[in-house]
Amino acid sequence: MKHVTPATGAYNHPIMSDTIYPPESIYNLIPREEEKAMKAPRYMSKFREQVKLEKEVNKAPSKTMGPAKVDVPSPQKYLLKHSKEPKLPEKKPFKYEDDELHSKPPVPARTDKPLMGLHSNKNFIKTNAVENIMTVPRKPQPVYAYTKKGDKQLLENSGLVPKYIKKKDYGQTPEYLLQRREEVKRAQGEYDNYVKERMREGAMKQLSGEERHNILQALKKNWDELHHQYQGLSVVTDTAPKKYRKERLEQEMKQLEKDIELIERHKTIYIANN
Repeated sequence: MKHVTPATGAYNHPIMSDTIYPPESIYNLIPREEEKAMKAPRYMSKFREQVKLEKEVNKAPSKTMGPAKVDVPSPQKYLLKHSKEPKLPEKKPFKYEDDELHSKPPVPARTDKPLMGLHSNKNFIKTNAVENIMTVPRKPQPVYAYTKKGDKQLLENSGLVPKYIKKKDYGQTPEYLLQRREEVKRAQGEYDNYVKERMREGAMKQLSGEERHNILQALKKNWDELHHQYQGLSVVTDTAPKKYRKERLEQEMKQLEKDIELIERHKTIYIANN
């Protein structure tokens, strides 16, 4: 069906609804049972009983909020100002422990009267004159001037006086070094006696110079071979086998260096005679 607009005479299409209905069928008239959605079973923790038990064990009356009823303080015992501040001990006048021993006598009072009638026959003028005549004059301490303005210091502590080279034990070996030398000699003697005793029993033998030289050359040759292998390694160690091989070569080279140093340091070497 078409509609005509009176003013313009144009045809207009009818307005269509956006709602879509299912196709009609006779089977839709048959009553159907409503399907109820089945819910998944409620989650229950396996620690439920343990939590309940812990809750009962830790439960106590008035644990967090305090007792339900508290005794009300008496109105006569109200809080006073500064009553909770810490109280310092009473201030006492400071005295040193030895004040009584070294303290001067107190100043005499204004009403005290001095002792009267004390006389002495000493002639202080003559006594002072005799003391000054008999005393030996003190020698001036040697000083040196270290600036152009004449500033002076004691000469003894300046290092210009050769007082150390005039000591009695100057140039002699200290006593502790002599004791250390004797201890080293005694220990070396005991070790030599032990080695001689073991060699006499046939349990040890001494390496000859040729054997020592051959062992040393063999160790150096092994070190050169390991060093040649080490120089041929890859610069980048990005895998575990490369890293392991590098560490193994470094460890073997360090052990060879220790053995070479040990043999070179000791001229006399003893080995067990199996």
